[in-house]
Amino acid sequence: MESPLDILQKFWGYTEFKPAQEEIIQTLLQKQDVIGLLPTGGGKSITFQVPALAQEGICIVISPLIALMQDQVDNLQKKGIKAVRISGKLRYDELDKLLDNCIYGNYKFLYLSPERLQQEIVQQRILQMNVNLIAIDEAHCISEWGHDFRPAYRNIQILKDLQPAANIVALTATATKEVVNDIRATLELSNAKIVRYSFKRTNISLLTEFYEDKNFALSNFLTKNSGVSIIYVRSRKATEEIKQVLAYENISAEAFHGGLNTSVKNKLLQDWISEKFRVIVATTAFGMGIDKANVRNVIHYHLPESLESYFQEAGRAGRDGKASKVLLLYNNADIIRVENQFLNVLPQPKSVKYVYKKLNTFLRIAYGEGAQTEFNFNFLNFCTKYDLPTTATYNILQLLDRTGVITLKQEYHTGYSIKFVVNANQLNYFSQKNTIFQNLLDNILRTKGGLLDYPIKLDVQKLAAKTALKKEQIEHLLKQLEQQQILELNITDQDTSIMFMVPREDERTINPLIPYIKQQYQNKKNKINAVLSFVQNNEVCKTKQILAYFGETKTKDCNNCSVCFQKKSKKPVDDKTIYRNIVMVLEKESLNSKELVKKLDFPEEDIIRILRLMLDKGLVEVSPNNYFTLTL
Repeated sequence: MESPLDILQKFWGYTEFKPAQEEIIQTLLQKQDVIGLLPTGGGKSITFQVPALAQEGICIVISPLIALMQDQVDNLQKKGIKAVRISGKLRYDELDKLLDNCIYGNYKFLYLSPERLQQEIVQQRILQMNVNLIAIDEAHCISEWGHDFRPAYRNIQILKDLQPAANIVALTATATKEVVNDIRATLELSNAKIVRYSFKRTNISLLTEFYEDKNFALSNFLTKNSGVSIIYVRSRKATEEIKQVLAYENISAEAFHGGLNTSVKNKLLQDWISEKFRVIVATTAFGMGIDKANVRNVIHYHLPESLESYFQEAGRAGRDGKASKVLLLYNNADIIRVENQFLNVLPQPKSVKYVYKKLNTFLRIAYGEGAQTEFNFNFLNFCTKYDLPTTATYNILQLLDRTGVITLKQEYHTGYSIKFVVNANQLNYFSQKNTIFQNLLDNILRTKGGLLDYPIKLDVQKLAAKTALKKEQIEHLLKQLEQQQILELNITDQDTSIMFMVPREDERTINPLIPYIKQQYQNKKNKINAVLSFVQNNEVCKTKQILAYFGETKTKDCNNCSVCFQKKSKKPVDDKTIYRNIVMVLEKESLNSKELVKKLDFPEEDIIRILRLMLDKGLVEVSPNNYFTLTL
């Protein structure tokens, strides 16, 4: 067996492990379970990839993040390591073949989502695999206290029944004491060793700054602090708006959000990584699995929803160990807005009951019926018809999905279904007499044989590939067949499909969920209160506040955050020095107050205060467009 260090050097090119990595690896090789708490950028994946490669058999990795799974699989495959991810788009025969390859094909890593693990075929094949290790990534999702709770994660313990001899490593970058205890209990890891590496990042300055004009503060910060940067915002619209603000200041930036198609996103990502532009303005999903070590600045333009997500995003700065800054900008409007943004859109029992009832009405499901029935579903049409708020309604549908009432699939395409209104003999006769339709009809019947008496869903993309016809040609032919009364055609613009997992029973369906709904609301409220406390507490070192939240209480001031900097500069500001510097700058050119703040290395409030004194004494005058000029 190769040593862990040999494997690290062979595949990753490193000569030593990061702190805590080696301890986790050695513990696993000694056949003991581990709960590993490592900060973002701490190299969590190596802690299970190295011991898996050191042993015979395959490692099963459970992860909630598709992008992160694919990124890890791609990186392993580039190193010549056999790894595979089970995606949600696989047909049954493709899934069957892939799982057989994991049993007989000498694969080393199988990546699964927690939901995919619930499938019977997956469980049956895992029973036949030679599993050497089970890795649970983003393990905080197991916990009802976790900031990204997913109920499917609480069923992962089935792996212990399927592979009782395999050790488990549960890994997370953000876990409070309550979350760790919940992980231990849920996965039945009573004897697991907890390996915790301090979340403290000595090279990162945590800065929280109050500014009414955040756009000015943002451009001013980026002008004074060079290097590759990420700006996190809460909406797609904000990414585009801030991109324009920065463009006006000649700061190269691009917007990155979920509304862009895959090819555009991939190009933007590669251009940013290769530093063809400096700043990427992104919604909070950006960054998972992206390995760029020299990010110098991470800026939160809006308040985060939890300290867990804030710290995870902050951890994308300075992975190369060099000095970096994490700036959180806020103003009074943000503090007022945060409850509306994060709390008021959360499901409440009354709203869940209402939306569930309207959903059944919209899809015409009778009481006691609907179980295992799938429907095409246009989310915006549903919200419009019943005057429902989109964000809150979507959160309710997600809740119903997580709790097993429905299965929600986002599909965003035009759906086609047909029902033949002629019998087999009539259809065969028509096809022979009208050869223009023969290719299409033969392919439909070959794929959907024996279903002449039932509605048929058509995959037009696959039909196009088989028939060598364009999508538009297929749709035209189907409409002609409907006109000739061969079939009934139904075309729907759908953005979602919904399968009902249980029969409609209105309040009897929702009432058992109420304790969970209330608990999730309280959990979210506690997290928002923690964010507000962190932002507004300017007496205690910011690093100490964060570390205390994650259970590290015996820490010293970092001397590298906004609070510590403020304490260092408590000495009285020398007004004469500020005055002399203002005079020196205005002797060269007239400037407005914002331009003065950019040029002078003094607090904004002190510069404004001295300017007002100079105005009162007639030392400067201000033009109608707010430019200051010396009168000396």
